[in-house]
Amino acid sequence: MTLLMETAWRYLAPPVRVAGNHSLRTILAMHRCISRVSLLACALTLAPPLAHAQKGAQRASAAAARRELKDNLQAILDRAVADSAFSGAVAVIGSHTGPMVTVTAGLQDWKSQYKTTINTIWDLASLTKVVATTSAMMQLVESGKIDLDAPVQRYLPEWTGTNKEKVTVRHLLTHQSGLPAFKTYYKENVSADSTLRLFFNTPLDTLPGVRMVYSDIGAILLGKIIERVSGEPLDRYVVKHVFAPLGMNDTRYKLPRVEFYRTAPTEIDPWRQRHLLGEVHDENAYALGQVSGHAGLFSTARDLEKLAGAYLNGGVFGRGRLARPQTIKLFTTVNDSTFSSRALGWDTPSANSSAGHFLERPAFGHTGFTGTSLWIAPQHDLYIILLSSRVNPSRNNSKIGPVRVAVADATMRALKPEVVAEIEARGPSTGRP
Repeated sequence: MTLLMETAWRYLAPPVRVAGNHSLRTILAMHRCISRVSLLACALTLAPPLAHAQKGAQRASAAAARRELKDNLQAILDRAVADSAFSGAVAVIGSHTGPMVTVTAGLQDWKSQYKTTINTIWDLASLTKVVATTSAMMQLVESGKIDLDAPVQRYLPEWTGTNKEKVTVRHLLTHQSGLPAFKTYYKENVSADSTLRLFFNTPLDTLPGVRMVYSDIGAILLGKIIERVSGEPLDRYVVKHVFAPLGMNDTRYKLPRVEFYRTAPTEIDPWRQRHLLGEVHDENAYALGQVSGHAGLFSTARDLEKLAGAYLNGGVFGRGRLARPQTIKLFTTVNDSTFSSRALGWDTPSANSSAGHFLERPAFGHTGFTGTSLWIAPQHDLYIILLSSRVNPSRNNSKIGPVRVAVADATMRALKPEVVAEIEARGPSTGRP
């Protein structure tokens, strides 16, 4: 009440001095407030100047935090380039309203004349699983064309073998299908159709639901389910129904040669015996014709900003719609936290993950083998994009891990210090609630 009194006295009309060092207008105004309404109501009518000042201070503080974050991220990426973690990278931190901090470092290639930019095109690797495959699955589940708990054989009747009739679409999305992680079928050097048949004929390692094994093969099957249900090739479906509505014009499978100049190369591939530029790094995806549910997608940081914005904005970005809010929540909520950290397609923060030490559920995200990652935290209205080509010139470079964690932690320290303080006060933990 004392603060309200001070506010009321302070913001009344200009003074006309009378006895007692108070203005006549002040005394009359205070009398009217007390007698006609209440001191509280009066003070609230006088609050806008204070509120304006407070908002100004908050804006200044937020701007300072963004400047600090930008400097810290630049230092992190520059050190990583100097340490040969990658030749170049881009990090974007944003909210549903758009990017707040964008940092680039280095070159597209170690010998390139082109600097890394927000429009550099990257091989997303396993980010394909969420950016393309999971986004498409959300739409088809939402429209009732796919039932998560239906057996995979409803959509792919030719996928047969011992216990395969027990595997559901949900099992594929949560990596609990019983399938092995991958097979090196690309070494067979056969056609795309023959390679696909090899994957279809792969037997289960275990019964479904027994354990979580991150499986590229399961994602390959999901891509084929999308094709079978929609009646469209996977690459055409995702461009038409996911990317184009959101304005993601640089996101596609099979890059045209005209875009190679702004594309980051990946590995000097011993199997193909050339430095890969504009063709998918993943060998099995290449053997499948460069279009697959598990890998093969190329994109830019600017495009991924739009996808992340849609996930944070109830499924809408601009004039385009990805999915309904309840569908997004279904796919990004951990399926069974006692079993694994997996949601449907997406992963969620866990001990030692690339989400760092301060992102917790309901945050969700994913990584890509080539050096890419995307984390989205709806509780903080925040996304963290990091794109690089850490496999250039060799996949044996494993320095990307600490960089991912450093970017996530620096973001949370700068933008959400109160969250960081609360988590640090809890002490070390082995998981993420």
